[in-house]
Amino acid sequence: MKLSLADRILSPAPDPADFIRRKKPDWLRAKLPGGPGYKKLRKIMDDHRLHTVCESAKCPNMGECWDRGTATIMILGDVCTRACGFCHIKTGRPPEYDTDEPRRVAESVALMRLRHIVITSVNRDELPDGGARIWAETIMRIRDKSPETSIEVLIPDFMGNWDALQLVIDQRPDILNHNMESVRRMYPAVRPQAKYDRSIELLRRCKEQGLTVKTGIMVGIGERDDEITQLMHDVVDGTRVADTDHPWDTCDILTVGQYLQPTKKHLPISHWVTPEQFDEFKVRGEAIGFRHVESGPLVRSSYHADEQVLSLDAAV
Repeated sequence: MKLSLADRILSPAPDPADFIRRKKPDWLRAKLPGGPGYKKLRKIMDDHRLHTVCESAKCPNMGECWDRGTATIMILGDVCTRACGFCHIKTGRPPEYDTDEPRRVAESVALMRLRHIVITSVNRDELPDGGARIWAETIMRIRDKSPETSIEVLIPDFMGNWDALQLVIDQRPDILNHNMESVRRMYPAVRPQAKYDRSIELLRRCKEQGLTVKTGIMVGIGERDDEITQLMHDVVDGTRVADTDHPWDTCDILTVGQYLQPTKKHLPISHWVTPEQFDEFKVRGEAIGFRHVESGPLVRSSYHADEQVLSLDAAV
């Protein structure tokens, strides 16, 4: 029997059906969407025809976060040009992007009256700048409409187009996030159109220009424990900047969460990571050099992002 690429990388190859049948442990139970905060956000998103990664990626924290009045808005449409092995966002050729989207996003943020907003996007590799100009305009318009709102951006790699990246950096988001997602060995299965070292270089360039920089990974997708430690070292060492006025000279924030298989067509779960192991990842990451590590079974890139900003401000 011929093995798929994912099965060859996940050695020994697990049986995907086994993970579909396996009952989730108690620590992975999430709150169902509901409550007045959720309903308010739902109406704003619908009225302004906005997408959220919370819905597109089937985030388990959507009920909790929306009820608290926080959400991650996804710009540049809801169709991605990449086909990552873990992601539930639609893949294909996106329609022409909406040039009015930055205005609508800024107006919705103003209506939500948030202290912190997270913006992300699909990959738009068919565009010469990967959508960077829309990114820059979105940040600028949010600042104009909601000057008291801190802005976190979760950006793609722009295929290594550093001029495009600079358009985003020049808008000085309060936090710039770009996820590593997984360890180096797993990239052909997890992020086949991305490059491990390119993502580290992106984070380094942002840190070099004084931004607060963040990244995130999933666990339970086939990686080994020693590879997680190596990734932490790679990111910290690869983003370290000398002769900078910033109080921290390397990647500031790391998020670590359990991978959950969206459908049978996606990469299988290799194992459930225990809460105790997540606690250990936090201790290990902060000892290696991250300023803050948010680590837990249900942690996602934007989980408690508003609290992370406050904790960093308090530490300066």
